[in-house]
Order: sequence, then C-alpha cells, then structure tokens
Amino acid sequence: MRRTFTILAAAVALAVAAATQAFADAGFLSWIGRFRGEALKAGIAARTFDAVFAGIDAPDPEVIEAANFQPEFTAKVWEYMDSRITESVVRTGMELKARHAAWLAAIEKRYGVDRHILLAIWSMESSYGEALATGKGIRRVARSLATLAYANPPRAKFARTQLLAALRIVESGDVSAAGLTGSWAGAMGHTQFIPTSYLAFAVDFDGDGRRDIWTSPQDAIASAANLLRKNGWVSGHAWGYEVSLPAGTGGALADVSDTISGWEKRGVRRVRGASFPRPGDKATLKLPAGPGGPAFLVARNFSVLKRYNNAEKYALAVGLLADRLAGGPALARDWPRGYVLLSEEERMEAQRLLARQGFYDGEIDGKFGPGTRKAAIAFQTSAGLTADGYPSKTLLDSLKAR
Repeated sequence: MRRTFTILAAAVALAVAAATQAFADAGFLSWIGRFRGEALKAGIAARTFDAVFAGIDAPDPEVIEAANFQPEFTAKVWEYMDSRITESVVRTGMELKARHAAWLAAIEKRYGVDRHILLAIWSMESSYGEALATGKGIRRVARSLATLAYANPPRAKFARTQLLAALRIVESGDVSAAGLTGSWAGAMGHTQFIPTSYLAFAVDFDGDGRRDIWTSPQDAIASAANLLRKNGWVSGHAWGYEVSLPAGTGGALADVSDTISGWEKRGVRRVRGASFPRPGDKATLKLPAGPGGPAFLVARNFSVLKRYNNAEKYALAVGLLADRLAGGPALARDWPRGYVLLSEEERMEAQRLLARQGFYDGEIDGKFGPGTRKAAIAFQTSAGLTADGYPSKTLLDSLKAR
C-alpha cells in the first residue's frame, strides 16, 4: 500500500506543478520576493525557498473561491452529515478496519485513541486517502498559502505562519519540495494537517525515518492520534451520546452543561435504553437542528475533536461516523430535513438522469456535492420547480417524469 501511495503522490505532484498558471502576476511575484527575504531572515535556506516556490508566479483563483465557501459553516447540519456518513463510507471504513487491524490496534494501544475515531477522521479528511490517490482538489501548498497571504487579508497572518512552517518541513527532509502538496488551505496528507500542526504532532510510526503523512497511512493516522492525545483525549471515554429529552423541553437547555447525573435528574436518557457510564462526567446538551431534531450530550472528547477542526458539525460528524464504524446503528431520531432523503443508489440514479438530460457532467458517485447540487438546481429551475438542489424523492420523481 505504501508503494502505491508513493507512486500516486509523485504523479499528483507532477500534475499539480503542471497546473500552475503560465501567466505571471507582477504583484504576486513582488509579494513572493518580499516574503523570500522574511523567510531567509527566519533561517530558511535560499535553496529550500527557491525549490518550494519554483514555477509559482500567479495566485490560484480556486483557492480564493474556496476560502469563501466552507461547508462546516454554510451547509445545513443534515446536508453536512448526509454527504459524509453514507453506507458506502461506512462499508469502506469497515473494510479498512479489517485490512489494517494490526497497525490500527498498535496505534490505538500507543496513543489511547479509539481506532474508529481515527478511521472517521481519515474518511472526513481525505476519503480514506482517495483524494490523494486521484489528485482531486490537491494542489501545491506553497501556492495555496501564498495566494491566501497575498489575496485574502483575513487569512494573511495565518498563511504566512503556515508557509514558514511548510518551508521548515521541507528542510527537515520529511518531504521534497515537489511532494509538498495539500488542500486549498494548505492542509496536507491523509489526515490534512496544517504545517504548524505537522511540526507539533506528526510522528514516524512506520519507522522509515520520515514523518510521511502523504504516502504512509500509518504515519498519518498515528499523527492524528498523537494530536488528539496531546490535546487531552481521554482514553476509553465516549465523545458523546444521542439522547431523548422530556416532552416539552424545547430548545431552552441547548448548550447548557451539567453532570450526567444532573441530566438524568432532568429526565434526559440515552436512546435505545442504554445507561450512561460515569454519572459524574460533565456533558453539554447539543441540538444542532433545533428541538425538532436529534439531541446529544457531548463530553470532553467532543471538545478535543474540535481542536482538530473547530466546527461543531465536523466534531459531530466524526463522532457519529465513528459510532457507525464501531457497529452502531443510525440515529434513533432522524434529521428534520423536510424532504424524503434518497438512498445512495437513488442519488446515483439522479446523477445519471441529470447527466442524460444535459445538466451534469461529474462523477456518478452518489455524493450531492456542489457540482450535483448546481446541476439539480438548474434542472429544477428549468422545470419550474422549487430550486433547492436537495437529494429528495421529489427531485428523483421529477427527473424520471421528464
């Protein structure tokens, strides 16, 4: 598996380099020149800087666009969950759990973080490495961060800090200048570490002398476990629990904290009749879809997950996916979508029909991402329907009727 990822990473690096814009931007080049001076004063070798920035002469417009759209903060909670916790995602995670049982167990033993949480993070961050294998969305970290530093003032300070850290990673010998690839925000590898997190938490778990989160899933997963442990992960404790509330509770108790025993006195219960462990633990009530949706008591490990990505939707998705990967059932109370959600196979059928009718030219993968949503909205608009782009039974029925 390591050899496969190494070969694919090299191909991706070449493709990313080839995609660099051919038309230079004078202002951007001037910014790079000034930043080069700062980097050299900070101790970065000139040869390292020049290798990392070779061929980068224009900002990346896709980075600027992506910076204005982050689903953790824009998507409805059920849209976010529906696209990340699917039957195929659970099935793939279960297969990987069995295939890599030995090193997942070793990581779990060393760092005390449940393997299902780590598998869920792997899925959330890179679709279990699929993003790296295909190169989809992967770009040069230096260009992405330089674009943000140059063209996105709110992220400029962050981007400069991450750029210096990225340069230090290359100087360490853990990755080559060409192999320094990542997301639009500079997040890298299977578990999408930003450069400063890499310097603080990345580990060489497979023992080859390099902290390689790009081509070694073992190093990447162990690095994620190390990050969680050092940020206070409590081994053997849950992230949280789906709960039922007394009738008439409403949303008044949302974001209130109490002990588990205190919540029990208020009439809060775990779903499906299970009892709570450790009645003295502190927990906070979360109603991410309001009083009409599922309710959760989240504990300390939920807050630790937010140290990985400071968005409650993200932490909740990791927890819920981890529960499914551990063999648990779907939510007892479904999300209040207001429409009947299509199954994964039905979503693929909807994509095929959208493609057949000229609205969609993307992958038939059952994922209702921005491309599929845009196509669905275009179809609904043309048909005089409510243009919401939801993967609903109404949408599929309308497509079949055309």
